[in-house]
Amino acid sequence: MLNIFDIPPPDPQQLPLTNSPWPIFLILTSYILFVLKYGKRFMANRKAYNLKKVLYVYNLGQVAYNGIFFGVVFYYLVIVGICNFRCMENFPFGHKHKNLERYVHFAYFINKILDLLDTVFFVLRKKYRQISFLHVYHHIMMVLGCYMVMRFYGTGGHFNVLGMVNSFVHTVMYFYYFLSALYPGINASIWWKKYITITQLLQFVLVFSYASYVFIFSKGCGFPKPLLLLQIVQAIVMIYMFGNFYIKTYIRPQQKAKVK
Repeated sequence: MLNIFDIPPPDPQQLPLTNSPWPIFLILTSYILFVLKYGKRFMANRKAYNLKKVLYVYNLGQVAYNGIFFGVVFYYLVIVGICNFRCMENFPFGHKHKNLERYVHFAYFINKILDLLDTVFFVLRKKYRQISFLHVYHHIMMVLGCYMVMRFYGTGGHFNVLGMVNSFVHTVMYFYYFLSALYPGINASIWWKKYITITQLLQFVLVFSYASYVFIFSKGCGFPKPLLLLQIVQAIVMIYMFGNFYIKTYIRPQQKAKVK
């Protein structure tokens, strides 16, 4: 199976962490072992760490990172219109926007690696209930997906839309996390908390709809059909998981309260 990595990469000038599968393998393996086993062992006889100041910086940094990323991608995709939304292939080398595409995609990839710290902080604060299968699966798939696309297809293409929508959702989400760290009692009173989950659901519905449209109607488009199919399947999985989370967290408690 590992022979697939003998295939020459589409980018002859590979960016850091992309010239070999081992860095990502080690990062994700360390992440899984820490959050699911050894982190809990490490914290077994320790008090939960107070990471308030760390979370202030981390969450505000994520708001800025995702906000700037969304602004840049939105400007070039929507306002300038450097791509055809009906068929977004990656730019060939020598194209005037190729380096922009490469660095934007790489910036998104690095941000998905930084997102892994969410779960590490849960472990260090002993917030184990928040480490759900959905949470861990989502983080792993985003990092792995970004790497695999860069390794076997290249940067950009239709995944630009996914990155733009996802960065907008994460800007809102991390702003909520910042408020939660700044005002610990806000979770019980903030009225738009559930709408973050709704926004996450809507992003996957949008990704599913867009990828399905391109898959069905964009004839002759050079973007690989298997990658579009992967987007469609992954969007369905995430819609199911986030929908199930929303029902368990917001719908069923209301139903139980009405019965009582």
